[in-house]
Amino acid sequence: MEKVIAAAVQATPVFLDREATVEKSVRLIAEAAANGAGLIVFPETFIPTYPDWVWRAGVWDEASGELYGRLLENAVEVPSPVTDTLGRAARRARAYLSMGINERDRNGGTVYNTQLYFAPDGSLLGKHRKLMPTGGERLVWGYGDGSTLVSFDTPFGRLGGLTCWENYMPLARYAMYAQGIDVWCAPTWDNSDVWVATLRHIAKEGRVYVIGVTPCLRGSDVPDDVPGRDRLWGGEDDWMSKGNSAIVGPEGEILAGPLIGQEGIVYAEIDPAHARAVRYKFDPVGHYSRPDVFRLVVETQANVPAALNGPPAASPAPSGAGGVAKRRAAARRATGPRSDRRTGSKGT
Repeated sequence: MEKVIAAAVQATPVFLDREATVEKSVRLIAEAAANGAGLIVFPETFIPTYPDWVWRAGVWDEASGELYGRLLENAVEVPSPVTDTLGRAARRARAYLSMGINERDRNGGTVYNTQLYFAPDGSLLGKHRKLMPTGGERLVWGYGDGSTLVSFDTPFGRLGGLTCWENYMPLARYAMYAQGIDVWCAPTWDNSDVWVATLRHIAKEGRVYVIGVTPCLRGSDVPDDVPGRDRLWGGEDDWMSKGNSAIVGPEGEILAGPLIGQEGIVYAEIDPAHARAVRYKFDPVGHYSRPDVFRLVVETQANVPAALNGPPAASPAPSGAGGVAKRRAAARRATGPRSDRRTGSKGT
């Protein structure tokens, strides 16, 4: 396996402006690559911003509806021209890219907290939707499902991770450990001192490298035309997020950061062979697990509102006994075989 330079990009999005934030992201990707990064990680929902108003406005506040409408308008469909642009940026950088977006459901009005993963050839490897929005976030984001608990093989080991307070969900962590993660992305909004301790705990528990990355955003970054601007936000001293980005090694040691109070990029070298070697001390899904005592079952089937597996019959089936059999056969063809796919992962 190869070593790689990881970059945690702590930056300020262009508030609720998808195209401008994408342009800024492309510049930052190029900057990180110019400094040798082969893995570039952005904060959660960086495009077009984290919806900070969920902690400031009332549930049915008039501004909340207007702000959600602006968020929906500037959210990202997958795939789309935005993902094409990000893929090209990853290809030019010759780097793996983890980018946080507000993802718009193509067939509805729901937005998801999604982390996209791109390969150095520009292809979209996959995405992870946050399983459980926290507190006020449930006013703007839908729930992810087990189909996006994903990980990817890279030259520097297996890449994956969880978003923000998903990292406090023990079973979600274990489901990821069971996939053999070596490098763990932890994009977040959490600014607390405890968050860095959380990154260190995950690193030591999973014997993984953890890349924690937080945005840097204050009230003065909110444009004047944003609904509720003067009532909900202040100026330079009104911090929404001061940033808290850090990179941690597989025994819990801080390799870089935390960076607080300014935009910047935090870098550290990742050595996957070292992460695997130190598991001789503790391997949560290997010699230090007890599958004879504990077991975790992970549902990996996507939740869909309707399973449309085939067109309706062209004409009514004949009546009578033979007609009943034909109708049943037609129904089976229309619905297809049932698929209750489960993946069993040994765990605690």
